[in-house]
Amino acid sequence: MTEQKTLAVLTALDLEYESIRAKLADIRVQSHRAGTRFEVGRLPDRDCRVALAQVGKGNHAAAVLAERAISEFDPVALLFVGVAGALRPSIALGDVVAATHVYAYHGGTSQDDGLKARPRVWEVSHRVQQIARHLKRTGEWMRQLPPDTESPNVVFGPIAAGEIVQDSTISAEARWIREHYNDACAIEMEAAGVAQAAHLNDSLPVVVIRGISDRADGGKVAADRAGSQPRAAANAAAFAIALAAALAEELGNDQRGTRRSCEAGPGDSTTTNIAFGNARVGLQAHNVYGDIRLGPDLGADPASFSTTSHRAVRPGRMRQALGWVRGVLSDLARVATSVAAILSAVRNPA
Repeated sequence: MTEQKTLAVLTALDLEYESIRAKLADIRVQSHRAGTRFEVGRLPDRDCRVALAQVGKGNHAAAVLAERAISEFDPVALLFVGVAGALRPSIALGDVVAATHVYAYHGGTSQDDGLKARPRVWEVSHRVQQIARHLKRTGEWMRQLPPDTESPNVVFGPIAAGEIVQDSTISAEARWIREHYNDACAIEMEAAGVAQAAHLNDSLPVVVIRGISDRADGGKVAADRAGSQPRAAANAAAFAIALAAALAEELGNDQRGTRRSCEAGPGDSTTTNIAFGNARVGLQAHNVYGDIRLGPDLGADPASFSTTSHRAVRPGRMRQALGWVRGVLSDLARVATSVAAILSAVRNPA
């Protein structure tokens, strides 16, 4: 029996949160020790959990809560889903933008001759992009859309994340973005924090999905009043949930599941102490000795191991382990000989 996979999904706004929550089943509440409240549900007809949280506005809060989601659930991927402003006239309201890169566009250095950009950029993993692009081509994700919804387009490209609500095409900030980040498709306020948290956690796959609710051109208030945000949020949620299901099928737990089993507390039935190649692992106070990784090897069924089993998996590794043991025993024999000589000299001084 394989371990159930978990994906973490974060949003900034209430309507974004509700758009994701409406697509989950068997929801329960789980609170982080620092107070962050997650709702954990599952994807219908999938063996996959989704841990959902609302982070509020801004990259700083998004980074902190993304870190909490990662430490609490050890997910196979982290998704940030919501609405954004378009930076290209070809992108329509309601379209979905899937990030290929995330720009933190406010970085720079001020000099006598002006402000020079010092961008931070995080690239979405190749595997995740391939899965997302295939999902767009098949069109299967549209089954997640509300009935009688006009089919939106899915655009792949960079997303710019800053610390302000951008609603102008002529402001200094708008000119700055066009000068230094003119390939960006959309602009928002959280993706850089989420991308940084994922990068600092063993390059955890991160996905940023944004529905376009305005054009960042001074018409945001009017667009919001016309109902553009709920539509954009629903379209982004539809694509994100379909993508989450695909990611759950194709992304393995790999070392993330291994780390979780090593960190499990006393009495946790998921804790494994497995020595590959017939080598033995020392496990004391849940610390691993012998520089040996805990967890199932390729081709091994995790369910076949008990919490105290030591099992040979590969003959080649067994030979390596035996050679290492022989070397250790040889070193111990030399040490014992040296100690014996020293004791003999002490007892029988010249």
